[in-house]
Amino acid sequence: MTDRIDRKLLELKLTLPEAAAPVAAYVPTVEAGGLLHISGQLPFDEGALMTGRLGADRDIDYGYRAAQRCALMLVAQMKAALGGLHRVERIVKLGVFVNSAADFTDQPKVANGASELMVELFGDAGRHARSAVGVPVLPLGAAVEIDAIVQIAAGEGAV
Repeated sequence: MTDRIDRKLLELKLTLPEAAAPVAAYVPTVEAGGLLHISGQLPFDEGALMTGRLGADRDIDYGYRAAQRCALMLVAQMKAALGGLHRVERIVKLGVFVNSAADFTDQPKVANGASELMVELFGDAGRHARSAVGVPVLPLGAAVEIDAIVQIAAGEGAV
């Protein structure tokens, strides 16, 4: 699976970033019961955090790209936690938080940036359940934050 995903990223002209370190008192991933729970990931584009509020100073296209960047960071966290992407069986759920103006109601369109990328990379195994929620503020002023639950195959040392 890793080779296929690497080829797809190249085709899409996207680069998988290094997995980001936590910015507070939590761990980036927890593996439990055949699932990998991934903490909320922020959108970075060429090392810069994508900030702003959708419906105020940012538009849907910007939000879509920010959600896509969050998805890339989620994949980077999967790869770091699992030693590759070979154990990923299915993307189960994405929780998408969109920094939104009070009257902004297009959170699902923003979230599609992440959802569509997961399907591009993982095929049918990338189809997932999802929440797309507007919030008044996100850490560091980020435009979008996304967490995930991923079904994984048993690996070395698994019980």
